[in-house]
Amino acid sequence: MNKFRGNIIMIDLNKFQFMGRLTRDPETRVIPNSNTQVCNFSLAVNRRFADQNGERKTDFFNLTAFGKLAEFCSKYYRKG
Repeated sequence: MNKFRGNIIMIDLNKFQFMGRLTRDPETRVIPNSNTQVCNFSLAVNRRFADQNGERKTDFFNLTAFGKLAEFCSKYYRKG
């Protein structure tokens, strides 16, 4: 949603920071027509709280990075 303040347009963005473990090494490919790098990987994140039985659950996120971020992810991220 855009908000106007004088001559400046303010754009609202959602930002998330996950801390977890990669479940597999990142897979990198190049989109043929645009030469854009794409990197896919999966992240496992433990929940900070326990359920009614006292067990902590894990959530899995499939993530995709494009361009320079994809290049960075493929170079430095490893399963662990």
